[in-house]
Amino acid sequence: MNRKTLRLFTVALSVVIAVLAASALDRLPSSVRAQIDSERAALSSARNQLHTGRDRVGAQVQSDPALFGAIPFGGAWSGRFDQAATGLDSAGRDMDELTRLEKHNRHTDAAQAKSVLESERNLRTRALSDAEAVQKEAARWVDAKNHLPQQVQEMERAHHAIDAFDLAPVTAAVAHAEADWPAKKPDLDARLDAGRAIVTNGDKLWQSTAEDRRKAAGGDLSGVNTGALLAAADTLTTSAADQARQAGELQSLTGQLYTSWDKLLVDMQARGEGNAREYDQKIRTVRTHITDAAKTGDTASDEQWMIVQRPTYDAMRGDLGMAIEHKSAGLYDSEAEHVAQPAGMAYVAPPTQGSNQYGYWDHRDGRDFWVFYGQYALLRDLLSNHDYRPYDRYEYEGYRTEQSRGQTYYGHDSGSDAPKYGSQGTTTQNRYSGSKYAQSGGFRDSQYAGKSGGYRDSQYASPSMREPGADHSPKSFGHNSSPSSPAPRAAPAPRSYHPAPSPSRPPMRSPGRSFGRHK
Repeated sequence: MNRKTLRLFTVALSVVIAVLAASALDRLPSSVRAQIDSERAALSSARNQLHTGRDRVGAQVQSDPALFGAIPFGGAWSGRFDQAATGLDSAGRDMDELTRLEKHNRHTDAAQAKSVLESERNLRTRALSDAEAVQKEAARWVDAKNHLPQQVQEMERAHHAIDAFDLAPVTAAVAHAEADWPAKKPDLDARLDAGRAIVTNGDKLWQSTAEDRRKAAGGDLSGVNTGALLAAADTLTTSAADQARQAGELQSLTGQLYTSWDKLLVDMQARGEGNAREYDQKIRTVRTHITDAAKTGDTASDEQWMIVQRPTYDAMRGDLGMAIEHKSAGLYDSEAEHVAQPAGMAYVAPPTQGSNQYGYWDHRDGRDFWVFYGQYALLRDLLSNHDYRPYDRYEYEGYRTEQSRGQTYYGHDSGSDAPKYGSQGTTTQNRYSGSKYAQSGGFRDSQYAGKSGGYRDSQYASPSMREPGADHSPKSFGHNSSPSSPAPRAAPAPRSYHPAPSPSRPPMRSPGRSFGRHK
């Protein structure tokens, strides 16, 4: 073999080796293939378990139609197995996809294979868990019948607990709340009636099963409607637990009506680099509790830094100083607003109303502006970070217009093209000049930096003041709500907020409060 031929042979061999090496690398990782094999076997086993469980429960139901025909479970168990089978069918479709990826055997499909594996595994385990729950419930009913005297004793304890439960405190709380918040009367009445119905229905069940209970307690099961008796016992036991829970929830709801609260975004920062980058928000929660129409509300607050996910951070980065959530007195916590708004505006009464429990509209020097009563000075200062600038009528009307559209109101500084509120607001730059956001250059990056106008150029602006930066376009409803998952992690522990001495306050006049009408 001459030198030229040898050189060509060497090149060809190198190419073949490279191709073989590349082919060896372009395969699903062995660990992924092993997981697919394992899940394939687990799915087959789950199908067998589901089939066996259905047959077992079916045999139990068929052997005692009187028992299972009298309880809700008797009509529901088959459908619950059907739902579990549907879950396994979905897992089977995932397994078909995994088989396809396994056949193609490409390393680039590894991430997709892992994702499908997770989906298949979750579907399989959930379906199997649901099927096992049906089997356990069927066994519980069979066991209850075998220990009928003990069930009667438990039934008696539950009935006694229902009859002995004291509804007087929650009834009084509801009556008090309905007097102060008439709009909530239909809902509160319905909830209270549900609690009273537990007592009424419990007495009916107890009386209707008297003869069966007497026989069962003595061990005589002749003529006893075992299914109906066990169903009644189960209902009473469940009702006794529900009674205390419902009363507690109702007490909590009436209490929520007397508290307003705001969650303010008072600072934010991004730390770290690359995958280690973390995003922090500092949230100030301001709560004002009102005891009744004739007394002043007590205001308290706390602050804490929270680590949030980047989408949450980005969604709110234009809302520094804003109330990202607000709940008015007279509403439940579940009715809180989740559209960012200028902190404090929610407490202002419509100009046509003139005043509410928090303050009043005053007219001076040709303009209408809002004045908080002295007893709510702490609320005012906490919401404005101790830098309150009275809202005028035109500003409030702009806020209500945007609010009615489910959008955020950022205002407009008459002395510049900048907004007043949010991360780009001229008012915000003054209120939060000492924040980590400002110190990291957040205001400096604003498109309004360097422009004159607003409070930045007034005699009140501090020398270190810089314009804010971030998107200030209106936001649609829900964009600023807290995400359901993943939940933010608190870091560090909450700290008490100690307000600085209040600044000079606007003139006060005798309160002309209209309780519950502040929206």
